[in-house]
Amino acid sequence: MIPINKPQTDEAEVQAVIEVMRKGPITNALGAGPKVLEFEKLFAEFAGVKHAVAVNTGTAALHAAIMALGVKRDDEVIVPSFSFVATAEAVVLAGGKPVFTDINPRTYTLSPTAVEKAITKKTKAIMPVDLYGFSADMKPLREIADKHGLCLVSDAAQAHGTTYAGKPAGTFADAACWSLYASKNMTTGEGGVITTNNDRTNEILRMIRTHGEKTKYASEILGSNYRMPELEAAIGIVQMRKLPTFIAKRRQNAEQLTKILQTSDKIDLPFETETQHHSWYLYTARLKQSTEIQRNKLIEDLKAKGICAEAYYVNPIHTMPFYYENYGATSSLPETEKASKQVFSLPVHPGVNKEEIAFIGETVLNVL
Repeated sequence: MIPINKPQTDEAEVQAVIEVMRKGPITNALGAGPKVLEFEKLFAEFAGVKHAVAVNTGTAALHAAIMALGVKRDDEVIVPSFSFVATAEAVVLAGGKPVFTDINPRTYTLSPTAVEKAITKKTKAIMPVDLYGFSADMKPLREIADKHGLCLVSDAAQAHGTTYAGKPAGTFADAACWSLYASKNMTTGEGGVITTNNDRTNEILRMIRTHGEKTKYASEILGSNYRMPELEAAIGIVQMRKLPTFIAKRRQNAEQLTKILQTSDKIDLPFETETQHHSWYLYTARLKQSTEIQRNKLIEDLKAKGICAEAYYVNPIHTMPFYYENYGATSSLPETEKASKQVFSLPVHPGVNKEEIAFIGETVLNVL
């Protein structure tokens, strides 16, 4: 079976972990051990920002960012429903209310027009998601946020290598949140990062990461235990150095797959624009004029032939029981609901070779 994603590690990561185990420290009470600090420096340079704050999960990154930017009880945060649940979960954990808003049907990211309509007196922030590795349309979202005095938080969990207007993903946001989960374009096993250009936000994030402390046993604000261990940071340092190669291979695979699949008129393929360049976290196509049953049958047939195709995200967040009962969409989200029934993703990760890409493409065409 060709997996949908696979961590790309070798002896370099193993030796990095062994070095920490032998020399220590394994972690740091304030989350700022030598490996974490080195990793943060590398990540900030990669993201084109002043500050990177490493934490233990991507969800922790989202929650800490929402807290640091001042979202409090009953504040509204505009989010897409077509995303992983952590996007909305972080808002609820901070006491806020996620306001589910529809997407652009071509990019699967937040529609600026829909966002403008969703703003109320209670709106505190907008949280777009760079879905599948394709950037949300950040310039109009930045303009909307500035016009209404709102914070802009980018969920860049899937965006390692994504660019918008020639700049790395997250640059246009007040804070951007990244995941380092095992399936992502780079990994520390679990892990996350928040990037920002704001000195005060950086200071608050570092306190939130470690129980609200600047110094041990002296909490100044509400925080949590979101520290990244030195072991994870050691892996992250190695992965950061490999990331350009990972992205280049993903791009090569995606381009090869597109050349094969573009001969079919039954699917819409992922694309790039002059201003929006993909990181190819997931190669997500759309089965035109299909029902959910037909899309699911396509995936089943591909798996039967050894290709681990998947559908993300079949259950939009606003339809999940907890969120529907407590924060259900006030209006329908037709583009979100339609996309959830038609999209499917194919493997293009660096572990897939040219022959396998050819097999994937030809198999998809045959099944169609």
